Parts: sequence; C-alpha cells; structure tokens
Amino acid sequence: MTEPTTPALSHPMRIAALAARKPTRFNLKPDADTRAAVAQALEITAVPDLTFRGELRPMGRRDWELVAELAAVVEQPCSVTLAPVITEIHEKVRRHYLADMPVPEGDEVEMPEDDTQEPLPEIVDPGAVALEALALALPVYPRATDVELGEAVFAAPGVKPLRDEDLRPFAGLAGLAEKLGKGDTTPE
Repeated sequence: MTEPTTPALSHPMRIAALAARKPTRFNLKPDADTRAAVAQALEITAVPDLTFRGELRPMGRRDWELVAELAAVVEQPCSVTLAPVITEIHEKVRRHYLADMPVPEGDEVEMPEDDTQEPLPEIVDPGAVALEALALALPVYPRATDVELGEAVFAAPGVKPLRDEDLRPFAGLAGLAEKLGKGDTTPE
C-alpha cells in the first residue's frame, strides 16, 4: 500500500480543532522552494508569485464553507513557439463542506448541480484547494504576444489540399457560384 503524498502546497486544518462560531482565517504565501514545487506539480515553468487568502467558516451546526481569493503569476511555455508566457491569475474560490452529503457509490456518478459541495472531511487543506484552483485556472494553450498559429496544409502530390476556408458553412455555395460563372452572388 502506498502512502498518500503530501501536496506541493499544504496547510492542513483539523475541523474539530476550529472555533465552531467564528471564521478561521488563513493567508498562504509560499516561499520560493514551495512555489518551485507547485510549478513542478503543475508541470509549468515557474510560479513567481502565489497568494491564497481567505477563511474557513462554520455554516449551521455541522457544515463549513471555505471562501478565498487566489492571486498568482505563472510562467508557461507558449503553445506555438515555446517562448515563456507570463500570466496573472485572480480567482475567487468557494467550497462547501457538508456533514450529511451522501458519498456517491458505483462506477458511474452524476455530478451535482453545485460543484462547490464536497463531503466534510476531518481535515480541510486550503493549500491543496489553492493548488487545485490554480491548476483549473491555468491557460490550456498559452500564447506569446503577437503569435499566430497559422495554417498547416497537407495533401498528397497532385491533390488540391483541403484548407480551413473550404470547411466554412457556405464555402460550397461560393464554389458552386464560381463554377456557374457568377462571381457576385449578392442579390441586387
């Protein structure tokens, strides 16, 4: 049996040890080594700045709510040129931890309408929540300024290549109009 690994950013808070009537505040500002571990965990180049600030507050008798703000600066390679791309991220994060939330069973599980709800664990880790929120906020295809993907055109010798323009909804009508000798298809 493998040991569960500690996330690159961790700040565990035992629910039973928290004040039951007032919020518990946190302000995570990881050092350079921790930010480097976060970058490695997310498979990005660097995380020059990261702050996760918020509070864990009781809701009713047994439920809890985490409300926080994530602020980060990340560096990723451009998806076209591999040049470094710096992105600023600002996200509001909210999680509801419910004591009586039924744990889904079976192979297929339906997603709840409110995706901020989770079963109440013994320990809530704002660091792990920050890591998840940052992973979800990262640009999927970062691009350097003024970089265009362009168009790749491939075809066998002697075959007219299929271009993006040919796949437009009315491209077939334009081609038909050209074949019929009518260059202008606009009604008068």
